[in-house]
Amino acid sequence: MRIAAIVTRIIQQMRRDRRTLALLFLAPLLVLTLMSFIFNSNEASITLVVSNDTAPLIDNLEETDFHIIEQDNFSVQQLKELQYDGWLNMEQGNIQLTLLNDNPSTAKMLTAKLAQIMQPTAAHTLSADYAYGDKDTTIFDTFSPMLIGFFVFFFVFLITGIALLKERTSGTLERLLATPIKRYEIVAGYMIGYGLFAFLQTIIIVLFGIYVLDIVHVGSIWLVLLINIVVALVALSLGALLSSFATSEFQMMQFIPLVIVPQIFFSGIFPLDSMANWLQNIGHIMPLYYAADALNGVMYKGYALSDIALNLTVLASFAIVFIALTIVSLKKYRVL
Repeated sequence: MRIAAIVTRIIQQMRRDRRTLALLFLAPLLVLTLMSFIFNSNEASITLVVSNDTAPLIDNLEETDFHIIEQDNFSVQQLKELQYDGWLNMEQGNIQLTLLNDNPSTAKMLTAKLAQIMQPTAAHTLSADYAYGDKDTTIFDTFSPMLIGFFVFFFVFLITGIALLKERTSGTLERLLATPIKRYEIVAGYMIGYGLFAFLQTIIIVLFGIYVLDIVHVGSIWLVLLINIVVALVALSLGALLSSFATSEFQMMQFIPLVIVPQIFFSGIFPLDSMANWLQNIGHIMPLYYAADALNGVMYKGYALSDIALNLTVLASFAIVFIALTIVSLKKYRVL
């Protein structure tokens, strides 16, 4: 009977907490659905530019599933700008293959298929170089920059959200709201206060990843720090916003599968090109999509500030919107 009483109390408690019930049943379905769509996406076609070709080689290539583009006067810079997977250039009997190598798996697949196709025509020599990275580049080199951004985002979001929630449940926020202080002043104070610790945490994570774990970084370390500081600001503002909708640490943790997990799928760890267009469009509303793109560009491809300006602008816009919504959300606790 006593066990039954405990069970009954838990059931009644869960029935009253409709938000927990919704997250308990809907969050796994959402994540499973996303995973199903992503892992069942079609494999992206390999695009190969061919310059100064010979007819037999083109005939052999057209029998493959490559998307062949015949174009003379092509360059490595164009290869980078157009994001084609490779460039095959015939010069004086030699065949020069230039691989974009932004995805080592695709580069290896392309090289293997070309070697198989050209094996019967061994009269030609095939040499390869790389627009990004080299032959020893691994898949981890391409998404390890994204991991830095993800961990900065995740821990700042989690710590800030729970810390601000404690401020509210302990009554500190209510006491502040009882004073003449404005809502935007409260939010600004929390943003700056917790932002200082997020700033220090970000520097530690970035420097540890680059100098201790030896994560690849070709571009400026200052740009890497700048991107991650903006990412931390987005996570800080989002954590503050969502904490106003949670009544306990348990509910705050329940936001992770809804807010954090989906962003992992669109951060570049999984190839976005192979996803359906509507799935790619969903990725464009995820802050980590822009953070991962900027970090990968700077750390792996050596991008400059002008190359990632759009990503930084979008991230800053996310932070401004989240901060504005947080100020509005405090209205339910006190009207100015």
